[in-house]
Amino acid sequence: MACNNTQHSQQTKYKRTGSIERLDPALDAILDTNARAEIIAEGFEWSEGPLWIESEQMLLFSDVPTNTVYKWTEKKGMEVYLRPSGYTDTTPSNSKEPGSNGLVLDGSGNLVLCQHGNRQMARMDASLNQPNATYVTLVNQYNGKRFNSPNDAVYNSAGDLFFTDPPYGLPAQNDDDPTKEIPFNGVYKVTPNGEVTLLANSITRPNGIAFFPGEKKVLIASSDPNAANWYMLNVGDTLSTPTLFYSATDERDGLKGLPDGLKIDKNGNVFASGPGGIWIFNQEGNVLGKIKLDEAASNVALSADEKTIYITNDGYVLRLKLR
Repeated sequence: MACNNTQHSQQTKYKRTGSIERLDPALDAILDTNARAEIIAEGFEWSEGPLWIESEQMLLFSDVPTNTVYKWTEKKGMEVYLRPSGYTDTTPSNSKEPGSNGLVLDGSGNLVLCQHGNRQMARMDASLNQPNATYVTLVNQYNGKRFNSPNDAVYNSAGDLFFTDPPYGLPAQNDDDPTKEIPFNGVYKVTPNGEVTLLANSITRPNGIAFFPGEKKVLIASSDPNAANWYMLNVGDTLSTPTLFYSATDERDGLKGLPDGLKIDKNGNVFASGPGGIWIFNQEGNVLGKIKLDEAASNVALSADEKTIYITNDGYVLRLKLR
């Protein structure tokens, strides 16, 4: 029987990895339990911050230790997009993770980066299709003290920027680092005019952050091995106490990964990196299923139509089709 070479090459272009664990029948409406992730790029030290850019049909993502943002397209595969991405000083960095982490678009379609090494939120001073490693500082201090290392971020529809600030970009990567100026690890809101508000200071390792539909609540991951939790925070203009959404502290079982980056779809379903891969919750905090992976997953991105999920998976970047 004759073989369609084009079809055959498309089917075998990417290696596949992982498996799906179905814990609730509601998962069937989100993805096929027989689906497997495709490895679309590999060779990174620690991939992070995936962001799908619909207008350019490209995926951007950070390799934090190498201070680089990469671009992936179906046509050309992987290319360097920005370098340096998170640390721009001419003196060598003494951080193990100096690069950008989370990536997000502002309301005008500009690329905004969580810059570990520069300890700030910054906007790329160039267009998306002609990138250049020049940056405009959006915010770098709270009450006159430098941030630790902004990690992940999200905008609301009013143009307010919300971000988390754990210590992973500092040289010692912990709270005892002598360069740490703020005594806690905060969650912040920045208005379009640059006003900074501390929203939470009680999450030990705030990491991934995303809005539930309606933008009145955010979900925040805590990448603390001793408090491997997800928290819900009511969005306001004052310091608030988060409530527990789900705890995976007792479900790690030697699995690689911790609560880290996450995204929430238009139906309120949560795709969150956690122990053993990507955890899928409904907005009530029930685990519907998991995308089980061998290596630690750091973050996820959804395509504009929410039919594809992209996963940064340590040295790999993965793609998985959703329903």
